[in-house]
Amino acid sequence: MRLLANLIRGLGIEEARIQLGVSDKRLALPLLKLLNSAVANAKHNNEVDEKTLMVKTVFVDGGPVLKRWMPRAMGRATPIRKRTSHVTIVVEGETEKKEKEKKTEKVKLVKKNKVKEIKKEQK
Repeated sequence: MRLLANLIRGLGIEEARIQLGVSDKRLALPLLKLLNSAVANAKHNNEVDEKTLMVKTVFVDGGPVLKRWMPRAMGRATPIRKRTSHVTIVVEGETEKKEKEKKTEKVKLVKKNKVKEIKKEQK
């Protein structure tokens, strides 16, 4: 999992999706699903523009270990440790609100300038 995390760290969202889609690793699909979930959360909760999103950080921590055993020769048992992991993806990008506010401010400035010009012509 850490190999795939290092592969997508610092990439744009589309590039990361392509890298995970092409990868032969078994854990690429769950990581792709997690990345898509992070993008959907950023779009819905924070109104972030998907085109500006990029993977800021990805880190993988160890999770609980399932302890099993396998019977072996002469009545012995060999331990099997089924490891799990906790993956955290942080994405960042520009919000759509800022762009809309900038556009409305520009419109207001243009309107103010037109009003001033009209007043000058009337005098």
